[in-house]
Amino acid sequence: METNAVVEAAEPLAQSSGNVMDTIQVIGVEWGMKILSALLVLFIGMWVVKLIRKGLVKLMERGKVDQTLISFVASLAQVGLQAFVVIAALEKLNVKTASFIAVLGAAGLAVGLALQGSLSNFASGVLMIIFKPFKVGDLVEAGGVLGTVMEIGIFTTHVDTLDNKKTIVPNAKLMSDNITNYSANKTRRVDMQAGISYGCDIDQARDAIVAVLKEVPGILDTPAPDVFVSEMADSSVNFKVRPWCNPNDYWGVYFGVMEGIKKKFDAEGITIPFPQRDVHIYEHKEG
Repeated sequence: METNAVVEAAEPLAQSSGNVMDTIQVIGVEWGMKILSALLVLFIGMWVVKLIRKGLVKLMERGKVDQTLISFVASLAQVGLQAFVVIAALEKLNVKTASFIAVLGAAGLAVGLALQGSLSNFASGVLMIIFKPFKVGDLVEAGGVLGTVMEIGIFTTHVDTLDNKKTIVPNAKLMSDNITNYSANKTRRVDMQAGISYGCDIDQARDAIVAVLKEVPGILDTPAPDVFVSEMADSSVNFKVRPWCNPNDYWGVYFGVMEGIKKKFDAEGITIPFPQRDVHIYEHKEG
């Protein structure tokens, strides 16, 4: 009798233990499938993201997009797609991602507001790389700076001024101002002025200037230089002198022509007048 009582008392415990094991097994299988599914989404998704990045890079390289922009855009796209894959994997684990996405959105908005200036510089940098108003090595005047472009970055552009000072200019400032690119065209005109006294012969002076233009290296035959009388000023008859040259020869031509004209005028007795003013004195006699 006692044995039967023990057996009868043990049966509910055995059934309960069996139910627990069955529940654990079901839960284990269910979560195992979820974890496996999430891992598959994660690994396959990351593999697809790599393929998309490679395809995007090749596409931009075919379009001859600047390498700096290619690297940045590819990295940005990769990070965005990876975040999407992670969220999809969390969904497989029944993790509520709505609040997570809301937090990310709020954080992104806060960061965007805090970095308005940087984002503006970034957008301007992207536009500069796409439209290429200038390239490295060009002599430009923009954003209050005149100099040679040494580096074009996503946020700033490095310019070496004519007296060799390194200047870092925000891209937004460059794009919001007029940009003068002195190196963009194959030729540049050098505008100069030379004055002679009213008593000198105009034709002789013109011939002297033309002779100087033929001697100074760097001056192009085409387009032909212009030499003409532009003004009869208070103290002199002024010539406009306009030779053409390659952009890199600009200052050599400018200084060479100015020096050559002075020497030629001195050699031929053509005078360059000093500014002068005639003063008339009237004597007033009393009575």
